[in-house]
Amino acid sequence: MAERRKIIIDTDPGQDDAAAIMLAFASPDELEVLGLTAVAGNVPLSFTSRNLRIVCELCGRPDAAVYEGAEKPIARPQVTAEHVHGRTGLDGAELPEPTMTVRKTHAVDFIIETLRREPEGAVTLCTLGPLTNLALALEKAPDIAPRIRELVMMGGGFFEGGNITPAAEFNVYVDPEAAKIVFASGIPIVMMPLDVTHQLLTKKDRVAKIAALGTRPAQVLVDWLAFFERFDVEKYGSDGGPLHDPSVIAYLLKPELFSGRECNVEIETRSELTAGMTVVDWWRVSGRKANARVMRDVDADGFFELLTERVGRL
Repeated sequence: MAERRKIIIDTDPGQDDAAAIMLAFASPDELEVLGLTAVAGNVPLSFTSRNLRIVCELCGRPDAAVYEGAEKPIARPQVTAEHVHGRTGLDGAELPEPTMTVRKTHAVDFIIETLRREPEGAVTLCTLGPLTNLALALEKAPDIAPRIRELVMMGGGFFEGGNITPAAEFNVYVDPEAAKIVFASGIPIVMMPLDVTHQLLTKKDRVAKIAALGTRPAQVLVDWLAFFERFDVEKYGSDGGPLHDPSVIAYLLKPELFSGRECNVEIETRSELTAGMTVVDWWRVSGRKANARVMRDVDADGFFELLTERVGRL
């Protein structure tokens, strides 16, 4: 059996974030979730914290450690995406308010304390939203950077352009200053851009297989996906919407589903037109040193088989 990886999930749920968290909790043999940290992103922090706890309880994990982090980006006004995710961020399914409580420690301090406590190279960070919490942790405690095994992040785009502006993907656009800090930190980064996630479409036959599981978590996920995809179907004209965030967890479980290459990635923070753009040197023309493994292709059917099989375990 492969080793069990220790992970921290930093997230702004979001229906696709919820699917990622479900995938992680459904895979306890491979992943040990040390804690989950909420950040403002898809919706304000009060909702992302609530949504995170709703998902933990849906997965039968009211014991999970949940921490609240940054309420706003490092240097910019807050941008949210209720137009995609609904008022609460988890519209589409009726669920009870969570009863589990948030831990008292701030998410940034939890990240720092955990990385200092665990052996060097033991903890993988999984970011599903803006990179604010991680950037603040790196600013406050630069000593943690070499202790991080890997950062697997959903964010950015290159060949696919952006999804919130023509040039920028939402997670990076919301807090490009944070992304700039993270990409300059020397942490080993695996980047799941829109180039990959736009291939992971919630097509009717794929969602039908999740529905056929017949469990409550599966049905809730199907309801969330039905709500979430309506915006993307209209926007992209596709059968189903792209399921972005679970790509991060799927990569940890089955890296062979993905392929990409080592690239230099710089974050644009100054331009009006392209703020938040991830400038990926795919063709290695800049002479700049590679700082991320940028994924470009994915076995979408294999991804949905994995997601469906694991959600069935919850």
